Amino acid sequence: MTGVRGTGAQGGGAPQAPAGSGGDAPRAPAGPGPDSAGAGARPVGGGARRDSALPAPEAARAPDGASRPSGRDRLDPAARPFADALTAVFPDVGGAVTDAAEARRILAAAPRTPGGPVRVGAVEDRTVPGPPGAPPVPVRIYLPDPGERPGPRPTVVFSHGGGFVLCDLDTHDATARAFCREAGAAVVSVDYRRAPEHPFPAPLEDVHAVLCWAGEHIGELGGDPDALVVAGDSAGGTLSAAALLLAAERGGPPVALQVLVYPAVSAGLAFDSYRRNASGYYLTTAHLRWFWAQYLGAGGDPRDPLVSPLHAPAAALAALPPAHVVVAGCDPLHDDGLAWHRALLAHGVPSVLDSHPGMFHGFLALADHLPAAGAALQRIGGAISSTVAHGKSSGEPRGAAG
Repeated sequence: MTGVRGTGAQGGGAPQAPAGSGGDAPRAPAGPGPDSAGAGARPVGGGARRDSALPAPEAARAPDGASRPSGRDRLDPAARPFADALTAVFPDVGGAVTDAAEARRILAAAPRTPGGPVRVGAVEDRTVPGPPGAPPVPVRIYLPDPGERPGPRPTVVFSHGGGFVLCDLDTHDATARAFCREAGAAVVSVDYRRAPEHPFPAPLEDVHAVLCWAGEHIGELGGDPDALVVAGDSAGGTLSAAALLLAAERGGPPVALQVLVYPAVSAGLAFDSYRRNASGYYLTTAHLRWFWAQYLGAGGDPRDPLVSPLHAPAAALAALPPAHVVVAGCDPLHDDGLAWHRALLAHGVPSVLDSHPGMFHGFLALADHLPAAGAALQRIGGAISSTVAHGKSSGEPRGAAG
């Protein structure tokens, strides 16, 4: 559920780093991205190079005893240098670091490799109305080049990872750009309020508010009204799934697809992957325990379906849209994603599982460096673009588990 500032899925440059409950690279200061000019949208030029907070793999060394699992290393050898590099810069939350502000400072101080953003058509920073009684929600809107990807197009409401505590629009700028390019989609990236300053349900309410706004303004975004998508990585996947449940309760907009990348769907930490992948693969079970504590606060119920979507009643699960779920084999959250996929199938909801046994949490940010990440990103793009009548149909991963 963590995050590291990074680059995206297309082009060169150093990769973006992942987030504990999902995410990219160490948190950067809030503010407009390299393509945005505050209030207005403007075209994005340049090539495909991007910046990244990920240190050079050969130069990074994780703390002694923290970088490798105690038993046989199941991580793909090509991924091991990146997992070690991320471990070296990521704060030991739940251990030596127990203060959220300190964790954010550590991520912000991580070195970044120079580069440039992945090219998309236009980027705009703005706010949209928040939940009743709450402030407006900052969002960043990415539009594809209309010459390359004319509408109508899918519209993706994207929630970043970071354990509900870390990361922001800037840390996940590359991921949002990659979704925009791969799917030819309008992407609305949500800068939801973060725990522990704003525990459950504040982050969820923000995501739900943006989902409702996107449904109401889909025409302005060049979107197909039948191709609204929710997407998120790690904690962002949790919020995306919960926002669907909340939208069903409150009569929210119809959603065509949910794209969940290594989501956390149960706060109980009871699955075997929390033991099997407890340490040695960047994100740890100890990190996750701390993240959940920040999100729940003093009075949160871990069995509330809006906290742990896997606990939703059967009728609510059966009413959810089709899913595309990505999991990594060397991730404490592996079994969460698998359980979500299986629960949907059991309740008659179509779901595709894209499983990567040798990958770790956050690997999607390394699409320039790991073939598995590039393939996963391409299949996500295919799944999203297939929600429109003329879209691609290449979203279903090869060898998907049912």
